[in-house]
Amino acid sequence: MLGSPICQTAAMAPDAPSTPDTPIQGARARARAEVRAAILTTASEHLAEGGAASLSLRAVARDLGMVSSAVYRYFSSRDELLTALIIEAYDSLGEYAERAAAASVGAPPVTRWVDAALAVRAWALTHPYDYALLYGTPVPGYAAPDDTMLPGTRVSIALVGIVRDAVRDGTLALSSAPDDPTVGEGNRTSFDALRGELDLQVTDARLLDVLLAWTQLFGLLSFELFGQTRNFVADDELLFRDAAVAMARRIGLHER
Repeated sequence: MLGSPICQTAAMAPDAPSTPDTPIQGARARARAEVRAAILTTASEHLAEGGAASLSLRAVARDLGMVSSAVYRYFSSRDELLTALIIEAYDSLGEYAERAAAASVGAPPVTRWVDAALAVRAWALTHPYDYALLYGTPVPGYAAPDDTMLPGTRVSIALVGIVRDAVRDGTLALSSAPDDPTVGEGNRTSFDALRGELDLQVTDARLLDVLLAWTQLFGLLSFELFGQTRNFVADDELLFRDAAVAMARRIGLHER
């Protein structure tokens, strides 16, 4: 594979500089983007085969027909490559949820929540190894940098946006109590900060419901993907849908 286009492009990309906005510079940038994409694609395949802990830049380079030093021009370490895979996965998942939320504008709030939740599940079933990378066992020795934070919030912001729309439209049911005593005093300050970050002006009790619904969605999905519902759930999709409806109702989203 040493004579492959990928290898040739990798050798060409870092060569002599050119002046800005020249055709040569544009071709070089495209070539570099293509090689980077090929590295990520191959790394994803390795992720599926051996998991994140066994990811190796040298092994990725070998499968691409590149010398390992060429791969290091694109990713300086295994952790940098892992971070790129995580960001790519978060962005892909976030796009799924955002499209579902946008497509359901005007529908009943419960329907919107359930549609978005099912979109998250559809993505996870199609990308199980990416899901495991994001929500599975932490990779030993790896600490996700701040670069992953913004992409990581896209899916939650899409879900919270449905609740925010219901607040704005006046279709969110009023909380039965202005302040739930189960929200501990130690969390009041963090809830205030979270309310501001999410731009979600609801009571602590309602915010707690949103957090429960959000985390329950991923908890149930993890149970399904990691085999924890085997032998006691006949229809995982139906259970997931029923749970999403139940949690949407708990938040106070209306069905009409």
